[in-house]
Amino acid sequence: MDVKAKLRYLRMSPRKVRLTANLINGMPVAKAENQLAFSKKYAARPILKLLKSAIANAENNNKLKKDNLFVKKITVDQGPTLKRWRARAFGRAGMIRKRSSHVSVVLGELKTMASKKKIAKSASSKADKQPAKDKITKRPVVDYSEIKQEAKGKKDESKSPDEQKKKPSLSFKNIKDKFSRRLGEG
Repeated sequence: MDVKAKLRYLRMSPRKVRLTANLINGMPVAKAENQLAFSKKYAARPILKLLKSAIANAENNNKLKKDNLFVKKITVDQGPTLKRWRARAFGRAGMIRKRSSHVSVVLGELKTMASKKKIAKSASSKADKQPAKDKITKRPVVDYSEIKQEAKGKKDESKSPDEQKKKPSLSFKNIKDKFSRRLGEG
């Protein structure tokens, strides 16, 4: 059974609160309390207060034990922003955004998660019993030079490999003729 608690309009930036909230996500409640109690972050105190509220909800409303709880989900969303103005140079005004955040926490039971983990382990153990030959496959050997030639369209099956390698030799006379034609000399 899930237990929820919310903290709304916390006058801290959500970006800064998320740093602390992500520390305790997925932890058992006792460990999360300890983590927040010794954290140096300013956002740790309100989150600890919220966590204690969620634990009290679980114990009083749902008759759950504290030892059997963990932080299933904790989210930090942006609340309304207060807009203030500050004087700047040359008669201008710079806006100051005083952000707020909404934090919600969901606690879950550990024992129900333990039974799901056993089921997942048994399914994964069956997959591990398969022979190792199926898992490892060899890649086929590919000759990339042939693929490059086919892509360029230069592969001629009529010519032998020796003829393909030979390039037409350019003599000095041929080069001189090309340049003289371009310059209009001949």
